[in-house]
Amino acid sequence: MRYALILCVLFAATTAQAQWEIQPAPTTADLRGIDNVGKGIAWASGSDGTVLRTTDGGAHWQLCPTPPGAEKLDFRGIQAFDEKTAIVMSTGKGSLSRLYKTTDACQSWTLLLTNPYPEGSWAGIVADNLGAGAIVIGDQVGDRFAIYASSNSGLKNWFPFEHLGRAPKVTISSPHSKNEKLFAVSNSILFGDSWNGLSFVTGGSDGSYLYDTIWHSWPADIYTANFGSKPIPMAKSASAGAFSFTTSPGCNPNLRGACSYVVVGGDYLKPDEQAGTAAYAVLTHAGDNPGRLKAAQTPPHGFRSAVAYDRTTKTWITVGPNGTDISTDEGRNWRALHPNPALHEPADADRDWNALSLPFVVGPHGRIGKLRPEALK
Repeated sequence: MRYALILCVLFAATTAQAQWEIQPAPTTADLRGIDNVGKGIAWASGSDGTVLRTTDGGAHWQLCPTPPGAEKLDFRGIQAFDEKTAIVMSTGKGSLSRLYKTTDACQSWTLLLTNPYPEGSWAGIVADNLGAGAIVIGDQVGDRFAIYASSNSGLKNWFPFEHLGRAPKVTISSPHSKNEKLFAVSNSILFGDSWNGLSFVTGGSDGSYLYDTIWHSWPADIYTANFGSKPIPMAKSASAGAFSFTTSPGCNPNLRGACSYVVVGGDYLKPDEQAGTAAYAVLTHAGDNPGRLKAAQTPPHGFRSAVAYDRTTKTWITVGPNGTDISTDEGRNWRALHPNPALHEPADADRDWNALSLPFVVGPHGRIGKLRPEALK
Protein backbone atom coordinates (compact mmCIF):
# COMPACT_ATOMS: atom_id res chain seq x y z
CA MET A 1 0.00 0.00 0.00
CA ARG A 2 2.81 2.39 0.92
CA TYR A 3 4.60 1.61 -2.38
CA ALA A 4 1.41 2.23 -4.35
CA LEU A 5 0.84 5.52 -2.52
CA ILE A 6 4.40 6.67 -3.35
CA LEU A 7 3.84 5.83 -7.02
CA CYS A 8 0.62 7.87 -7.03
CA VAL A 9 2.35 10.86 -5.45
CA LEU A 10 5.22 10.72 -7.94
CA PHE A 11 2.80 10.45 -10.87
CA ALA A 12 0.80 13.44 -9.62
CA ALA A 13 3.99 15.48 -9.27
CA THR A 14 5.07 14.92 -12.88
CA THR A 15 1.72 15.28 -14.67
CA ALA A 16 -1.21 17.63 -14.59
CA GLN A 17 -4.67 17.87 -16.08
CA ALA A 18 -4.85 19.53 -19.49
CA GLN A 19 -8.47 20.62 -19.24
CA TRP A 20 -8.67 21.90 -22.83
CA GLU A 21 -12.32 22.37 -23.66
CA ILE A 22 -12.80 21.42 -27.33
CA GLN A 23 -15.01 23.96 -29.10
CA PRO A 24 -17.16 23.47 -32.21
CA ALA A 25 -15.86 25.27 -35.30
CA PRO A 26 -17.61 25.90 -38.65
CA THR A 27 -14.60 24.78 -40.71
CA THR A 28 -12.26 21.86 -41.37
CA ALA A 29 -9.37 24.13 -42.42
CA ASP A 30 -5.99 23.75 -40.78
CA LEU A 31 -5.82 26.58 -38.24
CA ARG A 32 -2.45 28.21 -37.46
CA GLY A 33 -3.30 31.77 -36.43
CA ILE A 34 -5.09 32.79 -33.23
CA ASP A 35 -5.31 36.14 -31.42
CA ASN A 36 -7.31 36.71 -28.25
CA VAL A 37 -8.36 40.37 -27.93
CA GLY A 38 -10.06 39.94 -24.56
CA LYS A 39 -13.61 40.48 -23.31
CA GLY A 40 -14.73 37.36 -25.17
CA ILE A 41 -13.35 38.49 -28.55
CA ALA A 42 -10.88 36.35 -30.51
CA TRP A 43 -9.94 35.77 -34.15
CA ALA A 44 -8.42 32.71 -35.84
CA SER A 45 -7.04 31.96 -39.31
CA GLY A 46 -5.86 29.08 -41.46
CA SER A 47 -5.72 27.36 -44.82
CA ASP A 48 -8.00 28.02 -47.82
CA GLY A 49 -8.40 31.70 -46.92
CA THR A 50 -10.12 30.84 -43.63
CA VAL A 51 -10.82 33.49 -40.99
CA LEU A 52 -12.94 32.92 -37.87
CA ARG A 53 -14.10 35.20 -35.08
CA THR A 54 -15.92 34.90 -31.78
CA THR A 55 -17.45 37.58 -29.57
CA ASP A 56 -18.74 35.32 -26.79
CA GLY A 57 -15.61 33.65 -25.49
CA GLY A 58 -15.64 30.86 -28.03
CA ALA A 59 -19.16 29.56 -27.42
CA HIS A 60 -19.83 30.35 -31.08
CA TRP A 61 -17.30 30.85 -33.89
CA GLN A 62 -18.32 32.70 -37.04
CA LEU A 63 -16.82 31.76 -40.41
CA CYS A 64 -15.90 35.02 -42.11
CA PRO A 65 -16.27 35.78 -45.82
CA THR A 66 -12.92 35.12 -47.51
CA PRO A 67 -11.03 38.11 -48.92
CA PRO A 68 -11.53 38.29 -52.70
CA GLY A 69 -8.91 36.21 -54.51
CA ALA A 70 -7.66 34.63 -51.29
CA GLU A 71 -9.53 31.33 -51.47
CA LYS A 72 -6.32 29.31 -51.84
CA LEU A 73 -4.13 31.34 -49.48
CA ASP A 74 -2.72 29.96 -46.24
CA PHE A 75 -3.45 32.51 -43.49
CA ARG A 76 -0.82 31.63 -40.90
CA GLY A 77 -0.92 34.83 -38.89
CA ILE A 78 -3.61 37.11 -37.54
CA GLN A 79 -3.52 40.22 -35.36
CA ALA A 80 -6.83 41.51 -34.01
CA PHE A 81 -7.75 44.76 -32.25
CA ASP A 82 -11.47 44.56 -31.45
CA GLU A 83 -14.62 42.75 -32.56
CA LYS A 84 -14.51 44.44 -35.97
CA THR A 85 -10.84 45.01 -36.81
CA ALA A 86 -8.09 42.54 -37.69
CA ILE A 87 -5.11 42.01 -40.01
CA VAL A 88 -4.48 38.60 -41.53
CA MET A 89 -1.19 37.40 -43.07
CA SER A 90 -0.82 34.67 -45.67
CA THR A 91 2.36 32.66 -46.18
CA GLY A 92 3.72 31.41 -49.50
CA LYS A 93 6.26 32.15 -52.21
CA GLY A 94 6.13 35.57 -53.79
CA SER A 95 2.68 37.06 -54.16
CA LEU A 96 1.11 34.26 -52.11
CA SER A 97 2.33 36.23 -49.07
CA ARG A 98 -0.15 39.05 -48.45
CA LEU A 99 -1.70 41.22 -45.76
CA TYR A 100 -5.45 41.96 -45.61
CA LYS A 101 -7.36 44.13 -43.17
CA THR A 102 -11.00 44.34 -42.14
CA THR A 103 -12.68 47.07 -40.08
CA ASP A 104 -16.27 45.82 -40.35
CA ALA A 105 -16.16 42.36 -38.78
CA CYS A 106 -14.83 40.75 -42.00
CA GLN A 107 -17.73 41.80 -44.18
CA SER A 108 -15.18 43.51 -46.44
CA TRP A 109 -11.41 43.31 -46.79
CA THR A 110 -8.66 45.67 -47.95
CA LEU A 111 -5.42 44.35 -49.44
CA LEU A 112 -2.65 46.16 -47.54
CA LEU A 113 0.52 44.64 -48.95
CA THR A 114 1.73 41.93 -51.33
CA ASN A 115 5.19 40.42 -51.03
CA PRO A 116 7.32 42.03 -53.78
CA TYR A 117 10.00 39.33 -53.77
CA PRO A 118 9.22 36.25 -55.94
CA GLU A 119 11.58 34.04 -53.94
CA GLY A 120 10.54 35.22 -50.46
CA SER A 121 7.84 34.02 -48.07
CA TRP A 122 6.42 35.75 -44.99
CA ALA A 123 6.63 34.08 -41.61
CA GLY A 124 5.22 36.41 -38.95
CA ILE A 125 3.32 39.59 -38.17
CA VAL A 126 3.10 41.62 -34.96
CA ALA A 127 1.01 44.73 -34.28
CA ASP A 128 0.46 46.98 -31.29
CA ASN A 129 -2.80 46.79 -29.40
CA LEU A 130 -4.13 50.03 -30.89
CA GLY A 131 -3.54 48.99 -34.48
CA ALA A 132 -1.35 52.03 -35.09
CA GLY A 133 1.77 50.09 -36.02
CA ALA A 134 2.68 46.67 -37.38
CA ILE A 135 5.66 44.70 -38.70
CA VAL A 136 5.81 41.70 -41.03
CA ILE A 137 8.93 39.54 -41.44
CA GLY A 138 9.95 37.12 -44.15
CA ASP A 139 12.72 34.81 -45.31
CA GLN A 140 16.11 36.05 -46.38
CA VAL A 141 16.10 37.69 -49.80
CA GLY A 142 19.61 38.10 -51.10
CA ASP A 143 21.54 38.64 -47.89
CA ARG A 144 18.79 40.24 -45.80
CA PHE A 145 15.70 39.17 -43.90
CA ALA A 146 12.72 40.94 -45.45
CA ILE A 147 11.04 43.20 -42.87
CA TYR A 148 8.26 45.68 -43.64
CA ALA A 149 6.61 48.08 -41.22
CA SER A 150 3.79 50.59 -41.04
CA SER A 151 3.10 53.20 -38.39
CA ASN A 152 0.51 55.40 -40.09
CA SER A 153 -3.15 55.41 -39.12
CA GLY A 154 -4.97 52.58 -40.81
CA LEU A 155 -1.75 50.78 -41.82
CA LYS A 156 -2.25 51.89 -45.41
CA ASN A 157 1.41 52.54 -46.24
CA TRP A 158 4.20 50.02 -45.72
CA PHE A 159 7.94 50.52 -46.01
CA PRO A 160 11.09 48.47 -45.66
CA PHE A 161 11.90 48.54 -41.94
CA GLU A 162 15.08 50.57 -42.40
CA HIS A 163 13.14 53.48 -43.91
CA LEU A 164 10.40 53.82 -41.32
CA GLY A 165 9.74 57.25 -39.72
CA ARG A 166 12.16 57.09 -36.83
CA ALA A 167 14.77 55.94 -39.36
CA PRO A 168 16.16 52.74 -37.94
CA LYS A 169 18.77 51.98 -40.60
CA VAL A 170 19.18 48.31 -39.85
CA THR A 171 21.61 45.58 -40.64
CA ILE A 172 19.37 42.55 -40.87
CA SER A 173 21.57 40.19 -42.83
CA SER A 174 22.33 36.82 -41.31
CA PRO A 175 25.94 36.56 -40.15
CA HIS A 176 25.52 32.82 -39.76
CA SER A 177 24.19 31.05 -42.82
CA LYS A 178 22.06 31.26 -45.93
CA ASN A 179 20.37 28.17 -44.48
CA GLU A 180 18.75 30.13 -41.68
CA LYS A 181 14.97 29.77 -41.77
CA LEU A 182 11.92 31.47 -40.35
CA PHE A 183 9.23 28.91 -39.48
CA ALA A 184 5.69 30.14 -40.19
CA VAL A 185 3.83 27.67 -38.00
CA SER A 186 2.18 29.68 -35.21
CA ASN A 187 2.95 33.35 -35.95
CA SER A 188 5.08 33.54 -32.82
CA ILE A 189 8.69 33.92 -34.03
CA LEU A 190 8.43 37.72 -33.79
CA PHE A 191 8.15 40.01 -30.77
CA GLY A 192 8.21 43.78 -30.19
CA ASP A 193 7.61 46.80 -32.42
CA SER A 194 9.43 49.36 -34.55
CA TRP A 195 9.68 51.93 -31.74
CA ASN A 196 10.82 49.96 -28.71
CA GLY A 197 12.78 47.22 -30.42
CA LEU A 198 12.25 44.00 -32.30
CA SER A 199 13.24 40.39 -31.67
CA PHE A 200 12.84 37.24 -33.72
CA VAL A 201 14.10 33.64 -33.76
CA THR A 202 15.37 31.43 -36.57
CA GLY A 203 16.20 27.79 -37.26
CA GLY A 204 17.69 25.53 -39.89
CA SER A 205 20.48 23.05 -40.49
CA ASP A 206 23.20 25.39 -39.22
CA GLY A 207 21.53 26.28 -35.94
CA SER A 208 19.01 28.62 -34.33
CA TYR A 209 19.51 32.25 -33.30
CA LEU A 210 17.73 34.98 -31.38
CA TYR A 211 18.00 38.40 -33.03
CA ASP A 212 17.55 41.47 -30.84
CA THR A 213 17.47 45.11 -31.91
CA ILE A 214 20.39 47.21 -30.73
CA TRP A 215 19.51 50.92 -30.90
CA HIS A 216 21.98 53.76 -31.40
CA SER A 217 20.88 57.37 -30.86
CA TRP A 218 23.96 59.55 -31.19
CA PRO A 219 23.52 62.31 -32.08
CA ALA A 220 20.15 62.41 -30.32
CA ASP A 221 18.12 63.25 -33.42
CA ILE A 222 19.46 60.34 -35.51
CA TYR A 223 18.27 56.83 -34.76
CA THR A 224 19.93 53.79 -36.26
CA ALA A 225 19.87 50.16 -35.32
CA ASN A 226 21.31 46.80 -36.08
CA PHE A 227 20.55 43.33 -34.83
CA GLY A 228 22.70 41.40 -32.41
CA SER A 229 22.33 37.62 -32.58
CA LYS A 230 22.72 34.92 -29.97
CA PRO A 231 22.77 31.14 -30.47
CA ILE A 232 19.87 29.05 -29.19
CA PRO A 233 20.54 25.40 -28.23
CA MET A 234 17.81 23.81 -30.36
CA ALA A 235 17.65 20.79 -32.66
CA LYS A 236 19.45 21.30 -35.99
CA SER A 237 18.19 20.28 -39.44
CA ALA A 238 16.37 21.76 -42.41
CA SER A 239 13.12 21.01 -40.55
CA ALA A 240 14.27 21.98 -37.05
CA GLY A 241 15.05 24.95 -34.87
CA ALA A 242 13.19 27.67 -32.97
CA PHE A 243 9.51 27.84 -33.87
CA SER A 244 8.12 30.13 -31.17
CA PHE A 245 9.25 32.41 -28.38
CA THR A 246 7.82 34.84 -25.89
CA THR A 247 8.85 36.78 -22.81
CA SER A 248 7.40 37.44 -19.42
CA PRO A 249 5.30 40.64 -19.06
CA GLY A 250 7.14 43.93 -19.16
CA CYS A 251 10.18 42.58 -20.95
CA ASN A 252 11.27 45.12 -23.55
CA PRO A 253 13.61 43.71 -26.24
CA ASN A 254 15.64 46.92 -26.17
CA LEU A 255 15.34 48.29 -22.61
CA ARG A 256 15.45 45.01 -20.75
CA GLY A 257 14.48 44.75 -17.14
CA ALA A 258 13.89 41.71 -14.98
CA CYS A 259 12.20 39.19 -17.26
CA SER A 260 12.49 35.80 -18.91
CA TYR A 261 12.83 34.54 -22.48
CA VAL A 262 11.42 31.11 -23.42
CA VAL A 263 11.94 29.50 -26.84
CA VAL A 264 10.37 26.25 -28.07
CA GLY A 265 10.63 24.18 -31.24
CA GLY A 266 12.47 21.03 -32.27
CA ASP A 267 12.15 19.02 -35.48
CA TYR A 268 8.64 19.00 -36.90
CA LEU A 269 9.44 15.85 -38.92
CA LYS A 270 10.35 14.10 -35.65
CA PRO A 271 7.48 15.18 -33.37
CA ASP A 272 8.32 12.69 -30.60
CA GLU A 273 11.99 13.69 -30.29
CA GLN A 274 12.50 15.57 -27.01
CA ALA A 275 16.09 16.77 -27.39
CA GLY A 276 16.49 20.37 -28.51
CA THR A 277 12.85 21.39 -28.01
CA ALA A 278 13.17 24.28 -25.52
CA ALA A 279 15.58 26.92 -24.24
CA TYR A 280 15.39 29.78 -21.75
CA ALA A 281 17.17 32.86 -20.39
CA VAL A 282 16.43 34.68 -17.13
CA LEU A 283 17.28 38.40 -16.89
CA THR A 284 17.44 39.65 -13.31
CA HIS A 285 18.37 43.33 -13.68
CA ALA A 286 17.56 46.23 -15.98
CA GLY A 287 20.09 46.35 -18.79
CA ASP A 288 20.80 42.61 -18.67
CA ASN A 289 21.32 40.84 -21.97
CA PRO A 290 19.90 37.39 -22.74
CA GLY A 291 23.45 36.29 -23.55
CA ARG A 292 23.66 32.57 -24.11
CA LEU A 293 20.28 30.89 -23.86
CA LYS A 294 20.37 27.58 -22.02
CA ALA A 295 18.76 24.31 -23.03
CA ALA A 296 15.84 23.25 -20.84
CA GLN A 297 16.92 20.84 -18.12
CA THR A 298 13.75 18.78 -18.55
CA PRO A 299 12.47 19.48 -22.09
CA PRO A 300 8.93 19.23 -23.39
CA HIS A 301 7.82 15.79 -24.53
CA GLY A 302 8.33 16.42 -28.25
CA PHE A 303 8.30 19.08 -30.94
CA ARG A 304 6.46 22.22 -29.84
CA SER A 305 5.15 24.89 -32.22
CA ALA A 306 3.91 27.59 -29.82
CA VAL A 307 4.54 28.90 -26.31
CA ALA A 308 2.62 31.41 -24.17
CA TYR A 309 2.72 32.81 -20.63
CA ASP A 310 -0.21 32.85 -18.23
CA ARG A 311 0.13 35.93 -16.01
CA THR A 312 -2.36 34.83 -13.36
CA THR A 313 -0.58 31.58 -12.46
CA LYS A 314 2.90 32.57 -13.73
CA THR A 315 2.94 29.46 -15.87
CA TRP A 316 4.48 28.87 -19.30
CA ILE A 317 2.49 26.57 -21.57
CA THR A 318 3.58 25.02 -24.87
CA VAL A 319 1.72 22.90 -27.41
CA GLY A 320 2.49 20.64 -30.36
CA PRO A 321 1.28 17.64 -32.34
CA ASN A 322 1.88 15.07 -29.60
CA GLY A 323 0.93 16.97 -26.45
CA THR A 324 0.95 19.94 -24.09
CA ASP A 325 3.55 20.84 -21.45
CA ILE A 326 3.85 23.50 -18.75
CA SER A 327 6.71 25.08 -16.81
CA THR A 328 6.56 27.00 -13.54
CA ASP A 329 10.31 27.74 -13.30
CA GLU A 330 10.89 30.05 -16.29
CA GLY A 331 11.30 27.27 -18.84
CA ARG A 332 13.95 25.24 -17.05
CA ASN A 333 11.75 22.18 -16.53
CA TRP A 334 8.58 21.05 -18.30
CA ARG A 335 5.92 18.52 -17.37
CA ALA A 336 3.14 17.07 -19.48
CA LEU A 337 -0.52 17.93 -19.18
CA HIS A 338 -3.10 15.25 -19.82
CA PRO A 339 -6.87 15.21 -20.42
CA ASN A 340 -9.08 15.04 -17.34
CA PRO A 341 -11.32 11.95 -17.47
CA ALA A 342 -13.56 13.43 -14.76
CA LEU A 343 -14.45 16.25 -17.16
CA HIS A 344 -15.11 13.77 -19.99
CA GLU A 345 -12.41 15.34 -22.13
CA PRO A 346 -11.44 13.46 -25.29
CA ALA A 347 -8.34 11.32 -24.88
CA ASP A 348 -6.53 13.50 -27.42
CA ALA A 349 -7.52 16.86 -25.91
CA ASP A 350 -3.88 17.63 -25.10
CA ARG A 351 -2.53 17.14 -28.63
CA ASP A 352 -2.81 18.14 -32.30
CA TRP A 353 -2.32 21.85 -31.62
CA ASN A 354 -0.49 24.48 -33.69
CA ALA A 355 -0.85 27.93 -32.12
CA LEU A 356 -1.70 29.64 -28.82
CA SER A 357 -3.25 32.87 -27.66
CA LEU A 358 -4.44 32.05 -24.17
CA PRO A 359 -6.91 30.84 -23.29
CA PHE A 360 -7.39 29.68 -26.90
CA VAL A 361 -5.47 27.08 -28.89
CA VAL A 362 -5.97 25.99 -32.52
CA GLY A 363 -4.91 23.07 -34.68
CA PRO A 364 -5.57 21.06 -37.86
CA HIS A 365 -9.00 20.26 -39.29
CA GLY A 366 -10.79 23.16 -37.61
CA ARG A 367 -9.59 22.21 -34.14
CA ILE A 368 -10.14 24.86 -31.44
CA GLY A 369 -9.72 24.52 -27.69
CA LYS A 370 -10.09 26.78 -24.67
CA LEU A 371 -8.19 26.37 -21.44
CA ARG A 372 -10.47 25.95 -18.46
CA PRO A 373 -10.00 28.67 -15.79
CA GLU A 374 -8.94 26.14 -13.15
CA ALA A 375 -6.51 24.23 -15.41
CA LEU A 376 -3.26 25.76 -14.19
CA LYS A 377 -4.19 26.37 -10.55
